Amino acid sequence: MVNPKLKDRQNDQLCQAVLSLENMDECYQFFEDICTISELKSMAQRLEVARMLKAGHTYDDIVEQTGASTATISRVKRCLNYGADGYKTVLERLPQQSET
Repeated sequence: MVNPKLKDRQNDQLCQAVLSLENMDECYQFFEDICTISELKSMAQRLEVARMLKAGHTYDDIVEQTGASTATISRVKRCLNYGADGYKTVLERLPQQSET
């Protein structure tokens, strides 16, 4: 279920833009233009935190491997447990990565 507070024309357009990307290079080009480097790295970090939480890693292990704060890890964990299942959907569709 999509949060009705997020659903509007501009967010629909952003989602359509992401869905229109056809390959990794296009994704990098789009995100480089639309996000700051810091914003992109933060999103990538949160996805890795979600992957590691789902795999059963401890907070200490996640902090050490990703540099994420415990507040970020807690927020991601809350989304995994009580969120809209966006992380779950993406993590199920991503190829499995070897553990680092």
